[in-house]
Amino acid sequence: MRLPRASGILLHPTSLPGPHGSGDLGPEARHFIDWLGVAGQRLWQILPLGPIGPGHSPYMSGSACAGNPLLIDLGELQQRGWLDSAELADAPRGDPHRVDWARVVPWRMARLEQAAARFARQADATQQQALADWAAGQAHWLDDYLLFMALDEAHPGLRWTQWPAALAARAPDALAAARQRLAPRIAFWRFVQWCFARQWQALRAHARSRGVRIVGDAPIFIAHHSAEVWAAPALFELDAAGEPTVIAGVPPDYFSATGQRWGNPLYRWSAHAADGYRWWIARLRHIFEQVDIVRIDHFRGFCDYWEIPADEPTAIHGRWRPGPGRALFDAAQAALGALPVIAEDLGILTPDVVALRQALDFPGMRILQFAFDGGADNVYLPHHHSPDSVVYTGTHDNDTTLGWWSRAGDHERHHVRSYLATDGHDIAWAMLRAASASVADTCIHPMQDVLTLDGSARMNLPGQGEGWWAWRFDWSQVHGWHGQRLAEMTRLFGRDAD
Repeated sequence: MRLPRASGILLHPTSLPGPHGSGDLGPEARHFIDWLGVAGQRLWQILPLGPIGPGHSPYMSGSACAGNPLLIDLGELQQRGWLDSAELADAPRGDPHRVDWARVVPWRMARLEQAAARFARQADATQQQALADWAAGQAHWLDDYLLFMALDEAHPGLRWTQWPAALAARAPDALAAARQRLAPRIAFWRFVQWCFARQWQALRAHARSRGVRIVGDAPIFIAHHSAEVWAAPALFELDAAGEPTVIAGVPPDYFSATGQRWGNPLYRWSAHAADGYRWWIARLRHIFEQVDIVRIDHFRGFCDYWEIPADEPTAIHGRWRPGPGRALFDAAQAALGALPVIAEDLGILTPDVVALRQALDFPGMRILQFAFDGGADNVYLPHHHSPDSVVYTGTHDNDTTLGWWSRAGDHERHHVRSYLATDGHDIAWAMLRAASASVADTCIHPMQDVLTLDGSARMNLPGQGEGWWAWRFDWSQVHGWHGQRLAEMTRLFGRDAD
């Protein structure tokens, strides 16, 4: 579907300021939404909302539907009487521009434990009923997730394939016994997910009241050690023991000479097709209950995907395999109606990938940092953009524009200076202006580039499993002219119409 001409900001909630070690869904998130309105921005693009996985990545989640407990606003739990001020007084302190995950994760989870225990003791009938009603409405994914999390805690350090055989195979008697034995932990995780869902929907309502739509992110793949893979192993390419036979990744590319070995299990697409893509329809329905527009990561994987034998140490020795193509999205549209989707169509593209995106009428992505290493035929240059696209200076996987510029070669720098008619002294805003001027219907500005930050503010480096996803900003870095300049640019290039 055609998106209206607009612009917005790319910023994950963990990158917000806040008093409890990392950004969350609390007052700073509402303040950021208010700032977006002042700056003329009508979109807030985030990264996946699910629990983080290895390396603190939101793209390796243990659930396709659960929310990230670390995003819960602890201040709101205090307001409800489930935490007290003393319990929040020793929040991790340190660099305000980095999340210290090693300290933040255990501290925040301990506070959630305290809040859940106090809720269990003090909640009145109305609060208990609200939680029960919400859980009943989410049972299609929540029940499996709660039991998975409780079992994961009961078997620390083990994958679900290493649990007792009856639990790994989901024998009904074993599951029933586990639900009874682990009832307190199931109740804890139910409380956590309810808190996340309440707070997220309140934040989304605030965004709507300010005319801001939220652009979510749906990773194409999920982690092997996840509730969904454990609950439906027949939908994934696993052996008789439940272990992946082949895994996901991409071949050598711009980011890595050995490719990217993601490690996620691949879908058994024949099984998904056989039941009318019900699993995918349920997943998309759930995410559209959370956000207004969805960026589907690695869209080309629906056309064809890179299959890597599970025992290969890198992504070099893989092969292309056919994906479900249009059939999946036709089934989803039949069930859900028009899909406001952005297709992440980066990487090695073939004509059939482009044809699939265009047939589905999904806008693709254009990255300006990719535009200047060749000649005038580079498809990422603005004169090749089309309205059905979303333009960025860079994504969460790119360096900041200032960091990119510092590493650019002579040819690339000369091309940029000539094309943008700039001497490069304000390169981040020269690129932001070029993106905003593009004919692309949608323009998304990374917050790091708005603030002209160097490569130390990079969010992620593909292929490196540790040390990323930690950048934060604070409001002392944001000045009045930032919002004014964004608003002026938005008006100038017609991205402010209702």
